[in-house]
Amino acid sequence: MRNGIRKNIFRKNFKPRQRGAALLIAVLFFLIISLTVAVGSGGPVIADRKAAQNLIKSKASYFTSEAGTEDVSYRIIKSKKYGNAENLTLNGYTASMAVVDNGGVKEVTAVGNAQNLIRKIKTRLIAGTGASFHYGVQVGEGGIIMENSSRVAGNVFSNGPIVGQNSNTINGDIVSAGPAGSISGSYATGTAYAHSISNSKIDKDAYYAAISNTTVGGTKYPNSPDQATSSLPITDAMIDGWKTAAAVSVISSPCPYVISSSVTIGPVKINCDLEISGSPTITIAGPVWVNGNIEISGTPTIKLSSSLGGNSVAIIADNPANRTTSSKIELANSAQFQNSGTEGSYVLFVSQNNSAQNGGSEKALTAENSISGEVLVYAGHGEIQLKNSVSLREVSAYRIRLSNSSQVIYKTGLANLIFTSGPSGGYSINSWQEIQ
Repeated sequence: MRNGIRKNIFRKNFKPRQRGAALLIAVLFFLIISLTVAVGSGGPVIADRKAAQNLIKSKASYFTSEAGTEDVSYRIIKSKKYGNAENLTLNGYTASMAVVDNGGVKEVTAVGNAQNLIRKIKTRLIAGTGASFHYGVQVGEGGIIMENSSRVAGNVFSNGPIVGQNSNTINGDIVSAGPAGSISGSYATGTAYAHSISNSKIDKDAYYAAISNTTVGGTKYPNSPDQATSSLPITDAMIDGWKTAAAVSVISSPCPYVISSSVTIGPVKINCDLEISGSPTITIAGPVWVNGNIEISGTPTIKLSSSLGGNSVAIIADNPANRTTSSKIELANSAQFQNSGTEGSYVLFVSQNNSAQNGGSEKALTAENSISGEVLVYAGHGEIQLKNSVSLREVSAYRIRLSNSSQVIYKTGLANLIFTSGPSGGYSINSWQEIQ
């Protein structure tokens, strides 16, 4: 009896404890399982969150590098200033750009960095086809007059008459095209082509329909067909393109705009006459459009910016409201012209004065005294006059007059001259891609 009572008492005391321990163990297991599930599911969430953050940073790095290459490419295309190494900061992220000139192709590599996540973009820009100067002197219907001891070291092509006086010399071939083409009073060391040739000396062959009082060192070819005329190497459309590129920046005062100290200019439009005097160094970084006349005197040095590489730049005098007595260029004294430091780059002066083409006597461009250097001059509708000891690389105009000891020394490579901007020059994007 007592034993039974003890067992009942024991059972009554034991069962609650047993059930409590089991419940505690179950709770512990539940907590362990819950923690395991939470940790197991939280890991991917954390990883996904980190991946999402890295993706955002990676995109930020990409867009920063893209912004950097766009910035430098825009400056190259628009002839604005840029360096071979540039940096850009955007929303706290950075991009470093490097520009490499590889055989006329500019490669822009941008490296974006967003908290050490790197993305790279490379853009290739190719130069367009520029103007082609195939002759030392090329002339329109107005023809060329060579006086005294003037000299051309290179070929001469004219759609009008070629008239020589005194001891002029052309070291090359000489062509006066068309049925009215004529050569008179000239000495050429090469071959001559014209409908009529008179009072001249030709060291090599002569092609003509009529000839008189002329010494020919080579073979004569009478009854030869007339040579076809040729257009000048620069069109008005090209000039308008350069003017548009220059007009991204405008100077309207003071007038006239006088430069007498060293400065860097371009691209720029100057809304009045431009005068350069004294001995400053003028660095040209892009096309310059002068809405008036250009006068350069004294002993200035005018050179192209080194950032232009092998590209040439046009300096244009064009007042569309007055191309008869305005839009003229005067280069005098001992002005010196330098390239960018890269062979094949030139300063090109362009006058849009059209007096000569319309029967007037105004000179579109005059260069005299000791002007020399890497400079080309052009006046498609006007007359260019070279006097005294002027030495230029190439001259093209509606009419040209060379006198005294002026000379044109043609340089090879002008047949593929590249300009910094305009419809047939400048750079365009060839490829744009992300790289590793």
